[in-house]
Amino acid sequence: MTVSSEGPLDWREACVLVTGGTGSFGNKLVEVMLSRHRPRRLVIVSRDELKQSEMMARFNHPSLRFFLGDVRDRARLERAMHGVDIVFHAAALKQIPACEYNPFEAIQTNVLGAKNVIDAAIDQGVKRVIGISSDKAVGPLNLYGATKLCAEKLCVQGNVYGHPRGTAFAVVRYGNVIGSRGSVVPLFAAQRASGRVTVTDRAMTRFWITLEQGVRFAIRCAELMRGGEIFVPKIPSMRIVDLVEAVAPGCAIEDIGIRPGEKLHEILISEDESRQALELDEMFVIEPVDPSWAFKRWDGKRPARGFRYSSDTNDAWLSPAAMMELCDE
Repeated sequence: MTVSSEGPLDWREACVLVTGGTGSFGNKLVEVMLSRHRPRRLVIVSRDELKQSEMMARFNHPSLRFFLGDVRDRARLERAMHGVDIVFHAAALKQIPACEYNPFEAIQTNVLGAKNVIDAAIDQGVKRVIGISSDKAVGPLNLYGATKLCAEKLCVQGNVYGHPRGTAFAVVRYGNVIGSRGSVVPLFAAQRASGRVTVTDRAMTRFWITLEQGVRFAIRCAELMRGGEIFVPKIPSMRIVDLVEAVAPGCAIEDIGIRPGEKLHEILISEDESRQALELDEMFVIEPVDPSWAFKRWDGKRPARGFRYSSDTNDAWLSPAAMMELCDE
């Protein structure tokens, strides 16, 4: 077996597992993995047997394996991870209002579920684990963001236990995914027929990334990781009014007011985090604050004092025309 906790990866020799594998991220990961990387085995873990049967029919590939299971069930995760080399942890409760109304459930899945993934990966000898996070984890205003912050902390510090046994953990953190379930893009598209689109605040900005870009970034970070990093891609921002113009041109805008737990602008790297950040050509790498294991530092440029990577002060912006092209991909 050529897979280790760091260094070059030979995907063709690897067994890969994705939690929440029937979701948007998991479906695209399977598509990219099978078409470009061709792992020896690709394991889907999720709770929905209908979505699993739909994926079986869609991909119909001999490398695929499907496990019904929940990240709340550590024993099931250990069984699923037997012989696995690389884990992409994407399972989460992601709808902000649902997490606010069901906080115990959100914590069980997003926080304790992440802990179960970490424990199972270490005990089963998994080499690399990538946690999929969100810009909502930075200075969280809602429970979903708070649970993702906790999951990030668990993944980073999981290296304390994992490093001596050859298991490394890292995190990828990015912004809104175009067209994913829960995205505002399908909402605006659905409202377009009425000629009226609801907007919480016209000054709002967001980071945007396509689903394929997010998946490819996560795969690339799995190849580069040393353990303990939070990887943040350089991605463009867009004003919400420009998004309306791209998705529902000519529609009237109805202002409904900013919702509880919603930010005017999102942040991918806070001012305090930037002290641990390094800037590379296409991404930032946030190094751990207190690496009590054999962390290998990165080479890169430190951001200027007081830097924060925010959607309203970003250097890169999407035009309505560019967003329309991305939506059509």
